[in-house]
Amino acid sequence: MFIPLHDDTPLRVIRFQFVTVAIMAANIVVFLSSGAWNEHAIFALASGYGIVPAEFTGQVAGPVFNPVAEPLTLFTYMFLHAGWIHLGTNMLFLWVFADNIEDAFGHVAFLIFYLLTGVAGGLVHVLMASSSPAPLIGASGAVSGVIGAYILLYPRARIWILLFMRLPLRISAVWVLGGWFALQIVSMFLASESAVDVSWWCHIGGFLAGLAITFLLRSRLLIRVGD
Repeated sequence: MFIPLHDDTPLRVIRFQFVTVAIMAANIVVFLSSGAWNEHAIFALASGYGIVPAEFTGQVAGPVFNPVAEPLTLFTYMFLHAGWIHLGTNMLFLWVFADNIEDAFGHVAFLIFYLLTGVAGGLVHVLMASSSPAPLIGASGAVSGVIGAYILLYPRARIWILLFMRLPLRISAVWVLGGWFALQIVSMFLASESAVDVSWWCHIGGFLAGLAITFLLRSRLLIRVGD
């Protein structure tokens, strides 16, 4: 529906978003080194390092060679992507919004926040699609957590977006990101049970986790960034 291009919220505490850039670099390196042009290689990695709800809940047996214990896939899944568009979209959202969340939390706390919201998104997906044999991969659960934090901390920030991939608009964050979350809810209800290309529940779970964590720390975070 839209892609973010730029926001007008300056960094107030940190000089540079080192953790955000490191996370982006890790995602890109993993993608390029995992056979980005080979669908079979991507599927093999997704099966081994992605979250497979039916395996996670013990409804089906996992592969004979399981590279990581099932709980660890709650972390590894968020560094794998199914294609260039999947990777690029997540990284663009991360680039536009995560720097200010890292500014508010601090470097180390932001990394913990990012991983926790990614885990939350993965767990909600497992809960709501417990019998699915399809692997879940992608950073969108954690990115959704970043979006949840941003809408709470910077609701009045102005964001340049590209609507319908062609119309540039400058809109308040509360409308852009609130509309994004509403779209996740609507898409979740409209998606057929057989549609597994996008985990709307992972997005919703990550967003709500980011919102909840930020709400609990909101007064301290706003004092830190002087908003």
